[in-house]
Amino acid sequence: MTTTSRQITVPPFAVISGAQVQRALHGREKQITDLIEATYRLHGAGDSVNPPSYFLRFPDRPSSRIIALPASLGGPARVDGMKWISSFPQNVAAGVPRASAVLILNDHDTGYPFACLESSVISASRTAASAALAADRLSRGRPRPTRVGFFGTGLIARYIHTFLAGTDWSFDRIGVHDLSPESAAGFRTYLEQSGTTAGITVHDHAEQLVRNSDLIVFATIAGQPHVTDLSWFDHNPLVLHISLRDLAPEILLASANILDDVEHCLKADTSPHLAEQLTGGRDFVHGTLDDVMCGRTKVPAGRPVIFSPFGLGVLDLAVGKYVYDAIADSGELHIIDDFFHELRRYG
Repeated sequence: MTTTSRQITVPPFAVISGAQVQRALHGREKQITDLIEATYRLHGAGDSVNPPSYFLRFPDRPSSRIIALPASLGGPARVDGMKWISSFPQNVAAGVPRASAVLILNDHDTGYPFACLESSVISASRTAASAALAADRLSRGRPRPTRVGFFGTGLIARYIHTFLAGTDWSFDRIGVHDLSPESAAGFRTYLEQSGTTAGITVHDHAEQLVRNSDLIVFATIAGQPHVTDLSWFDHNPLVLHISLRDLAPEILLASANILDDVEHCLKADTSPHLAEQLTGGRDFVHGTLDDVMCGRTKVPAGRPVIFSPFGLGVLDLAVGKYVYDAIADSGELHIIDDFFHELRRYG
């Protein structure tokens, strides 16, 4: 098959394991955070396609879902693809991780898939890098937080702590709260083994965690708001609302709200979506993280600041392509020979 300008060929197809992904990303928190910043800037400039995510839900398993995140990214990566990620909370009780995922990368020129990557680590890394980036950018111009609180203590919380530490954050105090005492204890053990010098407190009550934290990370599996008391936030903390559905809309309406993408966040009964439904408008949204980074939006002082990221497929593509390139450069790609077999039009 040819075009008028050049010869194109079907790319070889590679499978990249979770172990390879982890090796490619380990210790590279600063590089991945810089990559996420660059990707947000590309997305803000319109050099991407990021359709709405598609939620596959099950009448017989109402707490579970599988989400498709298709996307196309321009810039140096120039790659298309889709993340297919499941969330089955009941797995945790059986000792199996809640989330599992694969990422498919498609060749920009032919559309052919050229890689399938285990993506739970990619997804957690891009989420954590986004959170670390937001913590840095949204704390500028205000006292830098010295007390961090983790509300929810699963894989995402662990990765966010790793990325905060890997991008030069340090804290005097680390608070922990989880509905599961076993999970809270396990997260405390992880923190103690991470080398942190911060004092660690496991809070039995959510109010204690919120009131004693300047930076609060919500990383739960909540399906609807469960934090409703605005007075808990009287000290005007910076809130990384990663799980999107923890906060009552009234709390958002009294805060400065920064999103990753307005249209994506105002869907699927997220807390920002509920705030829009309550007010009939979007005036409570101050802008996106890219708006803040580019100086188009200044974060107001004297109120809580809430970052609500829906999670964009272009971020997965950027990190996935980074991993693919690193493994290709090392010569360790596992190519599936003859994966695409019927390549002659007439046999």
